[in-house]
Amino acid sequence: MHQPPLPSLAATDPEIAHLVEGEAQRQFDKLRLIASENYVSQAVLEASSTVLTNKYSEGYVGRRYYEGQQFIDPVETLAVDRAKELFGVEHANVQPYSGSPANLAVYLAFAKPGDTVMGMGLPFGGHLTHGWSVSATGKWFSSVRYGVRADTGRVDMDEVRDLAREHRPKLIFCGGTAIPRTIDYPAFAEIAREVGAVLVADIAHIAGLIAGGAHPSPVGHADVISTTTHKTLRGPRGAMLMSTAEHAKALDKAVFPGLQGGPHNHTTAAIAVALREASAPAFGEYAHTVVANARALAEALVERGFDLVSGGTDNHLILVDLTSKGVAGKPTAKALDEAGIELNYNTVPFDPRKPFDPSGVRLGTAAITTRGLRPEQMPRVAEWIDTVVTATAKGEQGEVLPTVSAEISELLSGYPMPGWA
Repeated sequence: MHQPPLPSLAATDPEIAHLVEGEAQRQFDKLRLIASENYVSQAVLEASSTVLTNKYSEGYVGRRYYEGQQFIDPVETLAVDRAKELFGVEHANVQPYSGSPANLAVYLAFAKPGDTVMGMGLPFGGHLTHGWSVSATGKWFSSVRYGVRADTGRVDMDEVRDLAREHRPKLIFCGGTAIPRTIDYPAFAEIAREVGAVLVADIAHIAGLIAGGAHPSPVGHADVISTTTHKTLRGPRGAMLMSTAEHAKALDKAVFPGLQGGPHNHTTAAIAVALREASAPAFGEYAHTVVANARALAEALVERGFDLVSGGTDNHLILVDLTSKGVAGKPTAKALDEAGIELNYNTVPFDPRKPFDPSGVRLGTAAITTRGLRPEQMPRVAEWIDTVVTATAKGEQGEVLPTVSAEISELLSGYPMPGWA
């Protein structure tokens, strides 16, 4: 059952309670490989569901528009101080509701509609809010996109430099949503300085790896750092903006009153808890194991004939091109879900297929690492994936999917999950 139990919810709204219990059971039974998902701790769960959700707190610590902030101000102060200490930054804002509003605040702070901005194109692993056409950031700003080399699957820094020199963007985003390799922050910083751009490092996917010392940090290179607080960081669904002291006022003003009203105080408290957890030595071990698991899984997939974008991974994320397997990403993702393996279909660089029916799948190892799985178990995970992909390509799922699902449930039954008992 869900932990902690939900007796009041069950009595008041049994339909919702039933769905919550079902989701908890699903999260326990599934091999969760969606790169942007994780499990939060019991402490983070509890902080997220406190009476702090009852309080309105527009403004910042010591400068609120509502009275009764005697306990809220210390909560936000703890979150800010812990973020600054953990990441080694001069300024942190923990109020953004999620990653996309956090990125919008960056635009509001440093650019005007029509200005030129630059980011990785969505089909190459960038994020919607880095200037892609269907996003407000692509509609309100003149967007220039860089990609990856066809032969290596890695960011072409020569292209980035040439585009920056030609277009002189106000903002340059580095980072994204499907980048399996280490980001060269010093090289991006050099280019940004040359053209007078503000460099924004979007570390939403790798924040936990950076905090745990398993990935290079953009601090000292990027003017602004944007991140969600879940994914590898194992916090609640929220976001943060960090920067040098020089940009603190502009960012704070952009978040409030520029884009949003009162912060979600229960989320702020949960962020503070997650940041404290991330400062413990055990978190560093977790972060390095996330990377070790990803590399072990990537190697096992390559041995089974899978084509990986860039040939492997440096972080938690693996991007697989299924073209050589004779099956597309969408039917593969659906079959794997039925077999107990949760991931998402995803475009790959230079993908000839449409985004809603792409050639690839994206997977990550953060959640299974939190459950306690180790590199020695990754070959078995690769075997399960291969079995399902092969059966899907042949249209012979039949008994294969239930068999794999049962084997996965048996394995995971020995690994506890926060939020389920």
